[in-house]
Amino acid sequence: MSPLKLPRTLRLDPSDTFVFAPAAEPGEWAVTGSFLFFDADLSALAGKERAAFRSGFVGVRSLGFSTLVVVSEASEAEREEAVEDLARHIHARFGAPDREAARAAAREEIAVAASLCNLPVGSVIAMHRSARDGEIAEEFRTLHQRPPGADPLHGRAFHFVETDEDGPEEQADLVGLVSGASTGTGRP
Repeated sequence: MSPLKLPRTLRLDPSDTFVFAPAAEPGEWAVTGSFLFFDADLSALAGKERAAFRSGFVGVRSLGFSTLVVVSEASEAEREEAVEDLARHIHARFGAPDREAARAAAREEIAVAASLCNLPVGSVIAMHRSARDGEIAEEFRTLHQRPPGADPLHGRAFHFVETDEDGPEEQADLVGLVSGASTGTGRP
C-alpha cells in the first residue's frame, strides 16, 4: 500500500500575508477551497477576495489562503484530523445540516486534495482558478526545483552587476515624464 499524501500550505516568503485575508498558517493541511466561492458573484470579486479566488488553496484549520502547497506524507490520523477540522467549518460556517453531512463533504474535499498528490513528496503545486461558462475551473502546475549544477541565473527577470566604472550616472525625471504626458508634449 502506498503512503497517504496530502497537500500542506507552504509559505516561502511573507507575500501571502499581504495578498490574502486571511492567509493560511504554514504547514496546514490544505484543500483547493473552490467551495468557498460557489455562491459568490465572481464578477464582483475585487482585491484580496479576487486574489484568493484566482490562486488560493485553503488551509483546513484556519480557512486562510495559501498560494502554494507542498505534497507531504500524512498518517491516517492526520487525514482524519484534517477532515474534522474542515467538517467543523462546513457545519458552523456553511450551514451543513449536521456533523455527519459536514464530515461527508469534508472527506470529499480531502479526497480531491489527495488526488493532486500523485507526485513525489516535496513537490510544490500552484493553482489558477477561473470562471468558465458559469463553472469554476481549476488548473494546477507543479513547480520543480532546479537540478544541481543548473544555471543559477536561468529564469531571473533581472541580474544586477556591480561595477567600478566612473561613467555618467543614469537618471530619470519621473515627475517630468508624467507632467509631459499630461500636457501632451511627451518630452521628458
